[in-house]
Parts: sequence; C-alpha cells; structure tokens
Amino acid sequence: MRLSTITNTAYVTTVALSMIAGAAMLMASNAIRMERAAVERRHMLDTATSGLDREIFYQSEKAREYVISGNPEYLEDFNAGVVNLNDTRAMLGRVNDAGARQEELSTLMTAVDMAKTLVNDQQRAIEAYQAGDIETARQMLFSDHYEGELSLIDSTIMRFQALLDQRTQVDVEQAIIRSRFWRVMSEVVLAATALMFLCVLYFILKRRILRPVVKLSDVVTRLAAEDFSVEISEFRHMDEIGDMAEAVKVFRENGLERLRLEEKLEQDLKLRNLLSRMTHRMQACESKKEVANVVRLFLPAILPGFPGRMYLFDENNSVMRQVCDWREPLGSAMTFDPAECWAIRRGAPHRQGGEQTDMPCQHMFKPDAPEEQQANEIATLCVPLTAQREVIGLLYCEMPEGVISIEDEHYVFMMAENIALSLANMHLREELHDQAMEDSLTGLSNRRKMEQRLGTLLSDARETTQPISCIMLDVDNFKSFNDTFGHEMGDRVLMEVASVLKSHTREDGLSFRYGGEEFVLLLPGVEPGEAVRRAEIIRKEISALHFMFNGTPIDKITASFGVATTPNHCPGNKLIMTADEALYESKENGRNRVTKAMLSQGEDMVA
Repeated sequence: MRLSTITNTAYVTTVALSMIAGAAMLMASNAIRMERAAVERRHMLDTATSGLDREIFYQSEKAREYVISGNPEYLEDFNAGVVNLNDTRAMLGRVNDAGARQEELSTLMTAVDMAKTLVNDQQRAIEAYQAGDIETARQMLFSDHYEGELSLIDSTIMRFQALLDQRTQVDVEQAIIRSRFWRVMSEVVLAATALMFLCVLYFILKRRILRPVVKLSDVVTRLAAEDFSVEISEFRHMDEIGDMAEAVKVFRENGLERLRLEEKLEQDLKLRNLLSRMTHRMQACESKKEVANVVRLFLPAILPGFPGRMYLFDENNSVMRQVCDWREPLGSAMTFDPAECWAIRRGAPHRQGGEQTDMPCQHMFKPDAPEEQQANEIATLCVPLTAQREVIGLLYCEMPEGVISIEDEHYVFMMAENIALSLANMHLREELHDQAMEDSLTGLSNRRKMEQRLGTLLSDARETTQPISCIMLDVDNFKSFNDTFGHEMGDRVLMEVASVLKSHTREDGLSFRYGGEEFVLLLPGVEPGEAVRRAEIIRKEISALHFMFNGTPIDKITASFGVATTPNHCPGNKLIMTADEALYESKENGRNRVTKAMLSQGEDMVA
C-alpha cells in the first residue's frame, strides 16, 4: 500500500474521531447551557413574582394603621397599594413568559385570588371605621380569622416557590447527568485518537518512512559531495520512498551533465556581471562620448568574437554617425542615411548573410566591390537603439562564422536596450534641467537659474574685483492690463519685453524672468552709470512697443526700473534686494522711470 493511501486513511479516521469528540464536547456544552438556562428561568420567575407577598402584607399593615390612628396618610398609601395589587394581569403575563408551568400558575393565581379577597375585607373594615363603627373595623382586621387568611396566603406563595425550586433542581440534575455523559464520551474519543496517532507514528513514520529516508539521506549527502560512485539500495515497497529512490538514481546519472552545465553557467555569470558593470557605468555617463567609450571598452569583452560599430543619429545632418567601433569590423560605412538600414526601417533586429537569407543593408557595402559579392561576403546583425519608440542609434555586429548563438544574440539585445536606456535617460536629464531653469513663456532663464548664475558671478567678482550691476524692471499696471485685455494679450506683452531684454545682454543667460511681470538683468563688469544708461534705453524701447487689440491700438506699455551695483551700492548678497528697493521708488514716484540705488556711505562716487 502506498504511503499516500495510508496517510489519507489515517487522516480521514483522525478527522472523523475529532469531529465525534467535537460533537460530544458540543453536547456537553449544550447540557451546561441547559443547566444555566434552568437557573436563569428560576431567577426570571423570582423576578416576575418578587414583591407579591410584601405587597399583600404592606396593604394589611396600612389598613390596620388607619383603623388604629385614623391618619389619612395611611389610607392614601393603602389605596395606592390596592391599585398596584389589582394590576395582576401584567404580573401573570411576565410569569407565563418566564416559562412557568400550569401547576405553578394555578398556585400563583390562588394566592392572588386570596389576596383580592383579603383586600375586600380590608376595604369593608375601613368603611366601617369611616362609618364610626371603630370596634367592628378593628375586630375585622385583628381577628384570628384575618390572621389565618394572611398565613394561608403566605403558605400558598411559599408553595409556589417550592414548586419552582423542585423543577429547577430536577432540570439542573438532568443537565449535569447529560454533561457528564458527553464529557466522558469526548474523553474516550480523544483517547482513541491519541492511540491511533501513536500507531501512525510508529508503524508508518518510523518503519515505513524514517528508516528508508535515513538510507536515502546518506546517498544524497555523498551525491551532494559529488561522489557519484555511491550505490543506491533497492526498496521493496512500491511507494513514494521508492519513487524518491528512483529520482535519486536519475540525479546520480545526471551529475556529470550538471557539472558541464555549471561551467557554462559560470561563464554566463561572468558575462552578466560584465553587462551589469557596463550598464552601471553608462547610467553614470554625462555625455554621448562617455557612453561610446564605455561601449568600446566592455562590448569586446562580452562578445569577443563579434566585431562591430555603434552609431548615433545626428539630428543636424539627419544621418547615422559612428561614435565607436571594436575589433576592426570589415563592413559598414562611417556615416549613412537611416533609410539604408533595414533594422532602422523596421524598428526591429535584422540579420543577413551566412545561413540567414534576407535583404542586405546598404550601409555595409564596400564601395569598390560588386554588389553581389558584398551582399554575401559577411553575416551581420543590426539592432536599433530605440527610446520612446524612436530610433536614436544602431548597434552593428559582424558574425565571422556566419551564425550567432541564441545566448550571444540575447546579450546583443540586452546591450542595445541598456545603451538606448542610458542615452534616453541622459537626454531626459538634459531636458528636465533645461525646463527647470527656463521660463516656458518668455524663453528667459527663471529665478532659480538667476540665483545660480548670480552666485557664480559673485564668486568670480571676488577674484577680479569687477562690479556687477543689476537692473530690475516691472511692467506698469500689468494686472489691470490683464483684466482689461485678457491673459493672452498679457502673455504677448511679456514675450515682447523679454525679447527687448535679450537684445541688451552680451551673452545668453543674463536676462531672467523674476516672477510674474518682473524681470532682472545681470550685467557683470558694468559700472552704475552705464547700467542706468542701459536701463534708460530699455525703458524707451519698451515704451515704443505697439500692440493691437481687436483692431484698436493699445496705449503704450511702460515699465519701472531699479538699478543697483555691487560693491558700490550694497554687498553682493543684497544686490537683488537693493535693486528691488530702487524699483519700488520708481513706482512710488510715478512709474515709467529709472531709479538708481542710493550710494552706501564710505563708497566711491561713481558717475
């Protein structure tokens, strides 16, 4: 019998016994709940009938006190108690809901009827007292007959309580007997389960599993130490252990083959490490030239038998231009039109020559050889370098033996993908840097770029002792202009002002959009007087700008200027703030003017 059959049978038996034990425990628990329910029912009946005997004796006491003292307060208490005692329907309903039996209800009804009769006697005694027959009233409430009625009511209520106690005791005893029975049943089943578990441990785990596994463990240990001379014992039982023994035999037979594969995998790991290092180096490159140097260094080591070239697309001339080569490739031109390569046309790898029959790429032809000879002279593989679905370059490999293995081809594809990713990331970093430093509307550098450039200029100025002037300008009434003519017209004004500023800087990157309608010009080496003169020229050129809105000329656009120079007017770290303060004075004094910052005390006067 197979181990799975034995273990499944033991499992099913264990589950069945466990379910029986669980059911027995549930029955025992249910018996305990029945016991608890009986006690709770007794408590509910006590609660429902609580106070009946006290109410009866309370009425009797109030009636007696009234006929003795004549105090009307006792009469009021008596009448209020009568109302409560007469409301027996609700009490009987609670008793019935609490699970009282018919005999118990009959006994309780007898006590209630007797209490009502007693109340009638008490009312007649009170009426006699009120009629002046005090002696008769007292005789009625203090007679032996009256006391006997009270005692009879009390004994009836005690009989009702005794019935409740008797029934509760019987229910509790029955529940205890059932609970003990099912508890014993669960213990017997659990003991049977434990006995079967011990049998399984000994006969199955030890004899059928542990001993054969120990033998197989020794064999596997020696095989793990590459001792393939070990012999495997025959196993009589055709079970899972026998299957394991057969599997170990197959493992032993495949041991030598595995050693050969390990050597191949080790070589593959070396190539992957080279490829990983190449990828890391390319990701750290900051120029296409550095990427080409990385490819020239690593690719011959990864593919030692495949000469080749790498091309990048030259956007200015719309050609593929070689940036590096390795192992002296025989074919392919230094530059060629992208349409001359089938890989670029198709956007997919292209093989030709050798055992592969396909159209040859035009860029691999030698100019002096016949076309038929060139097409079949060498086998090649062209892999496009693609980023964002656009071809940005080409990886060209020659196959001297006419074929390339699947593994080597896979490495070529991986390198092409990594090279393209590196170039794309480099291009993306350049674009993001430009976007982060440039205002998209005016094309001027933004405030962040200004702060960087100003820091560089101040650092240079400390060595050369050259001044740095700053012109800050603000387009006058620009908010009302926007509200009147719209944001599109306001954008046109800002672009024209930016164009004027660009024409007044000696080099790119010295005019900035500071924010909103504010602009800044940095003028390294310019004295305060020259800076004011340039600001005045710019002011006039801005005033001369003309704009039309729906065919109607717009009033001329003006700007206010503030000029400051370091070190003449302020330290370098306060240059922008000082120019801004001068700009504020221009606006306060009527706008459309140039204001030079106040000279600091102790500085030379500069015209």
